[in-house]
This record gives sequence, structure tokens and C-alpha cells, in this order.
Amino acid sequence: MDAMPNLPAEVLATFTQLFDAARGTPDPEPTAMTLATASADGRPTARTVLLKEFDARGFVFYTHIASAKGRELQANPRAALLFHWKHLPQPVQVRIEGRVEIVDDAQADAYFASRPRMSQIGAWASRQSQTLDSRADFEAAIAAAEQRFDGREVPRPPGWSGYRVVPDGIEFWYGVDFRLHERQRYDLRDGVWSKRMLYP
Repeated sequence: MDAMPNLPAEVLATFTQLFDAARGTPDPEPTAMTLATASADGRPTARTVLLKEFDARGFVFYTHIASAKGRELQANPRAALLFHWKHLPQPVQVRIEGRVEIVDDAQADAYFASRPRMSQIGAWASRQSQTLDSRADFEAAIAAAEQRFDGREVPRPPGWSGYRVVPDGIEFWYGVDFRLHERQRYDLRDGVWSKRMLYP
């Protein structure tokens, strides 16, 4: 697949400024973003995930590839993200749409190595999105993983990796009283980014 143009510098700078500001507010989880995916036949689902990395190439989160969202992204490799930072002086939403790609092994390994040990153990113990008969079964799987890796580093499990959403559309929504919101929209068409304003 051909590489897509990077995000415009203006877009990346705006997102970075807003993200840094959100991290300075009382928001308990400013990295939280709604991730919307759809099955091959177009049935949508959404859930909250955490942004772990971003740069001019896109926005990265991590999961099991065999999870429900992972299976949907394999069947239909497009996604939408939504940030809502309501604790900023002017509430902000950031809407992102684009294709998805799996990050390379080196990047996934580096992130996994940075996680707390129990989070690493949990990644081995969890068969994410599959039916769990009882909590005791999960706790037994955690204990088994702890024993397996006792006294040594926990490697990244097979099938656990990161997805990068590579944007072809991004909108900055700024809340204004009386629903007189400000909306700045960027779209990638035929390899060229354009900018426009939208009515609220």
C-alpha cells in the first residue's frame, strides 16, 4: 500500500497543543478516545481506548489482534477516533478518520516493555473479548502467567500489537455558548490536504 502524506504541521501542532493542555486539567484520563470500527458488513461498534503514541504518521493504540476490535479492523481496516476534552476553558472535540495499519514489531516491543509488569502478565492471561466462564478462570490464568515468567522479563505475547490510525480527515471542534461552535476541518484528497470551516 502506498504511503499516505503525513499530517500537516499545522494539524500536528494544534493537536499537540490541545493534548498538552488537556493533560494539565482535572480530566482523569485525557488520553481516552472513542474508537469506532465496523465489521465487514458495516455493523459499527465503539469503545474507549487510550492513545499511547502520536506523530505526523498518525495515532496509536494497543490491543490483542484477535480481540473484537482487532478482528473488525482486519476485516475492515478503517476507523474513527474521538477525543472530548470538556475540562479545557473552551471544550474541545477532535474527530479523526482514516485507515489503520499495524505498527512494526520493534515499536510494539518497545511499548510493551514499558508497561507495568502486571499489565504485561494480564496481556498473556487475557483471551480478550472471548467468553469467560468465571472470574476464577481468569485469576488462574494470571497465576499461571506469573509462574511462567517468574524471575525473568515478560515478552510481548504473539498477537498483541499496536494499531496506527493514519488520518485522511481530522476536525477540531471548539465549543461556544448557544451552540455557536467553531469547527475547523482538514481532509486529504488525491494526496493533498485541504482546510475549511464548517457550520456548527
